[in-house]
Amino acid sequence: MPVINNTPSGYTVAVLGLGAMGLPMAVRLSSELTVHGFDISPVRLALAAAAGVARFESARAAASGADAVLLAVRNADELNDVLFSADGIAEVLVPSSVVILTSTVGMDAIPAAVARLAEHGISLVDAPLSGGPVRAGTGDLLIVVGAEPAALEQARPVLRLLASTLTVVGDRPGDGQALKTVNQLLCGVHIAAAAEALALATALGLDGARTLAALEAGAAGSFMLSNRGPRMLEAYAEEGTEVLSRLDIFVKDMGIVGKAARAAGLPTPVAAAAEQLYLLGQGQGLGAADDSAVIRVVAPSKSAR
Repeated sequence: MPVINNTPSGYTVAVLGLGAMGLPMAVRLSSELTVHGFDISPVRLALAAAAGVARFESARAAASGADAVLLAVRNADELNDVLFSADGIAEVLVPSSVVILTSTVGMDAIPAAVARLAEHGISLVDAPLSGGPVRAGTGDLLIVVGAEPAALEQARPVLRLLASTLTVVGDRPGDGQALKTVNQLLCGVHIAAAAEALALATALGLDGARTLAALEAGAAGSFMLSNRGPRMLEAYAEEGTEVLSRLDIFVKDMGIVGKAARAAGLPTPVAAAAEQLYLLGQGQGLGAADDSAVIRVVAPSKSAR
């Protein structure tokens, strides 16, 4: 296959899952590759079409004949359903193509998926990512990869367009999930800590915006504080803030962290405390809200002293 600017001509990638992350990735990839998009939501399909992404009416139709399939699913159950259910894509994938898993599903789901895909001559590239929708649309994501070298090369046209930082953790699918688990421990703790800090600032009568600006400029600054902080300040508004990362995603991810830590025999008390905040938020009906709404778990109402 001829190569132009490191991208094989005629390279097709199917993006399955056009949610907050999947859609901007599909749009980004369509700048250089042929992209087939599918989502179970007609609304998301319509948004994809409006953005110039070719939409398909089923996952199988989108994946048929593709050189790579990028999966942006919610959890391990969705992964297995998309791949291996009665309507799964494994049966229609071209041998030697690759499935690029960008989601955080945990290490336990990977070995069985790898084995079943191998029966069809398909490789799995374990490539969970981090960075949020805006960075997904500009190719500025952090992607950590566990994959066999040949599978990684097959996936490079996709990964090159999406990642500003691409870290190859190892040559085994599952290695990416392992590092992403560590990443999510820090992210989940940082969001919870930012919520506590800004809630305390309000309780002490400080101006939220000025406090956030001061914290960002000092040693207490972090990506999560800068990214979620402004949304936390909007969390008490009647309409809330735009949902860019659902709170219940961190219920899932911190559950993965806890399970991995227990399997390793490692105590993670700070992560466990953060997990309880997300569980409380979900129990209070905030699961579909932006994860910045965790500040409302710490302080249910915005009140100063």
